[in-house]
Amino acid sequence: MKIVIGSDHAGFALKNAMGDVLRGLGNAVLDVGAFNENPSDYPDFAEAVGRAVLDGRAERGVLICGSGVGASVAANKLLGIRAAVCHDTYSAHQGVEHDDMNVLVLGSRIIGVKLAEDLVKAFLGAQFTNEERHKRRLAKIAVLEQKRVL
Repeated sequence: MKIVIGSDHAGFALKNAMGDVLRGLGNAVLDVGAFNENPSDYPDFAEAVGRAVLDGRAERGVLICGSGVGASVAANKLLGIRAAVCHDTYSAHQGVEHDDMNVLVLGSRIIGVKLAEDLVKAFLGAQFTNEERHKRRLAKIAVLEQKRVL
């Protein structure tokens, strides 16, 4: 699978560790930064990750900041991105299965490397169910997105 990964300075170390995990699982990884721990702004990396998914350069994204909250908020401003902060494996796979989540967001100051690895594996191992109730809910989300544009 092609995965885009990005973080601000706070998520830099965890991003590098998750990049290694992703590659170790046989995924192609597109790293959009940050490339050091110098102070940086999470919206820049949320946009870079989201655009890579939307442009088809990656199938899914992993985005990391200190808490995960700011990066999640920023990523969800991109029409078609369904990003969520997940700090438990149930949410990481259920978000894909029910909500067609395409960007997993992690908080590097909240979780450790082992849990992050488990979350990434749960996220990548999940597939959207295509059940009617889930498709109906996603259609309602699409309507909300269009209202936001107007």
